[in-house]
Amino acid sequence: MSEKIFHSHNTLKSVRHSITEIEPILADLRSKFAIDDTIFYNIMIAVTEAVNNAINHGNKLDPSKDVQFNVEADKDMIYIYVKDEGKGFNPQEIDDCLEPENLLKASGRGVFIIRELMHEVKIRSNSEGTVVEMKYFFK
Repeated sequence: MSEKIFHSHNTLKSVRHSITEIEPILADLRSKFAIDDTIFYNIMIAVTEAVNNAINHGNKLDPSKDVQFNVEADKDMIYIYVKDEGKGFNPQEIDDCLEPENLLKASGRGVFIIRELMHEVKIRSNSEGTVVEMKYFFK
């Protein structure tokens, strides 16, 4: 990453209302770059999914646990970091949401959506929590 033009480091409580804190941060990012609607909303959806997963699945809506949500950007890319304080999970064990037996399930599409909308996604998880790192490249 070259010289950072934008950086925002945030701590969110593990309550559903914290999701509303994402849009103003990303809107601030958008104001610093000429991000078109499609790209902006794709990033917004991916970040919302990651934070929602951290709050609901990682931290289990425990308001004593936090979610770290960081955004950094330069002229080439946007880097987003989301970390929960949950017990972790094995990312390799996520059911394929495109398999017929999973199509009608009420959940299980978040990671798939994130991977489809962002250029690069890394998920690391252990007993101290899960980290989702996402990158969107402008070029």
